[in-house]
Amino acid sequence: MTPNGTRMLMLVDDEPAQARFVSALAARAGWRTVVACDPETAIATLGTRDGMMLDCVVIDGCEDIAPLIGELRERRPALPILMMTADNSVDVAVCAMRAGASDFLVKPIAPERLIAALEAALGNDRGGGELRPLTEKIAAPLGFDEIVGSAPKFRTALAIAAKAARARVPMLVEGESGVGKAVIVEAIHAASPRTKRALVTVNCGAIPANLIESELFGHEQGAFAGAFTQQIGKLIDADGGTLFLDEVGEMPHDAQVKLLRVLQSGEIHAAGARYPREVDVRIVAASNRVLLEQVAAGHFREDLYYRLAAVQLTIPPLRERRGDVPALARHLLARIARQPGLRDLGITDEAMALLASYGWPGNVRQLHDVLFRAAVLCEGDALTASDFPHIAAQSLSTPLPGEPSGAGVALYQPDGNLRALDAIEADVIRLAIGHYRGRMTEVARRLGIGRSTLYRKLAELGVSEAA
Repeated sequence: MTPNGTRMLMLVDDEPAQARFVSALAARAGWRTVVACDPETAIATLGTRDGMMLDCVVIDGCEDIAPLIGELRERRPALPILMMTADNSVDVAVCAMRAGASDFLVKPIAPERLIAALEAALGNDRGGGELRPLTEKIAAPLGFDEIVGSAPKFRTALAIAAKAARARVPMLVEGESGVGKAVIVEAIHAASPRTKRALVTVNCGAIPANLIESELFGHEQGAFAGAFTQQIGKLIDADGGTLFLDEVGEMPHDAQVKLLRVLQSGEIHAAGARYPREVDVRIVAASNRVLLEQVAAGHFREDLYYRLAAVQLTIPPLRERRGDVPALARHLLARIARQPGLRDLGITDEAMALLASYGWPGNVRQLHDVLFRAAVLCEGDALTASDFPHIAAQSLSTPLPGEPSGAGVALYQPDGNLRALDAIEADVIRLAIGHYRGRMTEVARRLGIGRSTLYRKLAELGVSEAA
């Protein structure tokens, strides 16, 4: 950090345009960026005046990442290192993290994701460690029958999505960041008659406002200063398929007007084109905000909202369906194990209970990222509570309002099978005895059984009154 309090970032990137873009994003949050065009320059920069004040390093697309991270770690062990690349293969993430990277970001990166990662690197997030917003994603899409979750609100949202999947009408999927909106959209496309055509994704929050119209609608060569070649818009790329507009609430007003025309007429007019072109595109939009509130605040067009929300569903946050955490965790671990460089891992009851007790502000994405990071670094055959130290600290210090603290009761064995009923019953009784501090009359009343029945069960299950 500089003497005046400005935070310093070193960006290792050999593409000047991309370096300017990342520097501009970081500047919004008060970061000053020093750019190194290659690993050698990055190492040399550490010894300069600016290098001595660095708060974080971001490496963008370096081919041989491990030696550079290792050298940076050796020279500056406490300096956070973020990896950013367009290559979303998991083996790159595994290599970078084992070499010492703090986080892994996949381009195109939304501004808020980059800022969140930088803030986490400084320790300004509440969790730190494995709570940081690792953005590596598992790419294989899921069908509706493969999506894990049994909470009523979640199943209701899935039922709406599945029923509407075969229609042509636009859809709006709302929910907090990380709840799995993209997974739902992939399932919608897979269940639609358009499944053999492309699902094209545009993150409206990751594209500069002055470029989003060209990205969506395209432009002809010479349409404006700097238009040296023709650009085919994403709407044309998605012709016959589905266009997924992620974070649609970030779309600029002018682009909203043009999108409304497409929804009304089925035609797009690229900048500089003489004639419009018909397209057959099913649009599915997503937002991590309540879009109707954006309409009320004047940030989003009301007519466009009602066009997009012909079918609207809300995905509940993970804290509202924490009973799904054990099944989700095992499902995610199984998918993580199929990635290069990783292997099958069990998870202990204690670790599972710990995960189930946490509030998951980052939702399913955070759960995946925590498990991914733990799986990369695990040296044993099963994940234990010690693999999630920051989760443990947060679970103990910040129980959710209206919910008791404590680890809960594990339903699954490390091999993924359900535990025996008597073992679960014994844990429930132990939990009740601890919660009501050994007041056995209250324990019996809360469990809905008589005192004599309670004592009989204690004897049968080998549970002590001191549990």
